[in-house]
Amino acid sequence: MTLYVLLGPTAVGKTELALRMAEQMGSPILNCDSRQLYRDLHIGTAAPTPLQLQRVRHYFVGTLGLHDYYSAARYEADALQLIRQLSPTHPALLLSGGSMLYIDAVCQGIDDIPTIDDETRRFLRSRYEADGLAPLLEELRLMDPEYYQTVDRHNTQRVIHALEICYATGRTYTSFRTRNTQPRPFRIVKIGLQRPRAELFDRINRRVLQMMDEGLLDEVRSLLPHRHENALNTVGYKELFAYLDGQMTLEEAVARIQKNTRVYAKKQMTWFQRDPAIHWFHPDQEAEIMALIRQK
Repeated sequence: MTLYVLLGPTAVGKTELALRMAEQMGSPILNCDSRQLYRDLHIGTAAPTPLQLQRVRHYFVGTLGLHDYYSAARYEADALQLIRQLSPTHPALLLSGGSMLYIDAVCQGIDDIPTIDDETRRFLRSRYEADGLAPLLEELRLMDPEYYQTVDRHNTQRVIHALEICYATGRTYTSFRTRNTQPRPFRIVKIGLQRPRAELFDRINRRVLQMMDEGLLDEVRSLLPHRHENALNTVGYKELFAYLDGQMTLEEAVARIQKNTRVYAKKQMTWFQRDPAIHWFHPDQEAEIMALIRQK
């Protein structure tokens, strides 16, 4: 069995191409966008539409509630189990998305990080909600200075998770990060989509405006009672929460969403470009991509 992985930055054009690839291959789509797993985040995550879901069977779309805890390690286990179930009847499967850690978890394995007990998780979450991220960052600097030097200090989830490991095990988070590649019982072919930066950024800016036209603000309003859930600590939601709090105008919030999405896309490309196994294409090179699939 061959697992084809279609990856690339946000707004590059994965969704429609993935549908056509899946139809050609006779494969379902295994979603690998970590935010599309949540069932209430339709517009802000550009989740597949009902029509797209009818065209091709999707897995890992809308399967989680906002309160559900999930991680790359759990995704690895769930995805591998699904691949085992599907492989006897599918010589090829398609995994598509842009969540870097989730893709790596499936393709090469993730470090064996201990499961965190609910008490520790609640304790650190309550501290964050009461005091913000700054004191937790300082604590991480003292408890695990090596990870502190590399972590994205604006990524609340990663900072808190590292502290959860420190509290629960008495060891540094760094000590669990061995980065050993795990063997997989299937072939992996990675197909990356890329566009010139100006072209990609223009698509991002226009997609944010389209999301606003589709009702993103109303979606965010409906989620206000859940705003502290980690699932909502993401681009598109946190900026509009700030607007609803009166911290900025709607025009400023939309511009901030566009900027933060562009920053995220750059991070995605930096991450992906470290992987020499990726075959890179412009999304318009569909014929070349299909030829690669036939060759592989």
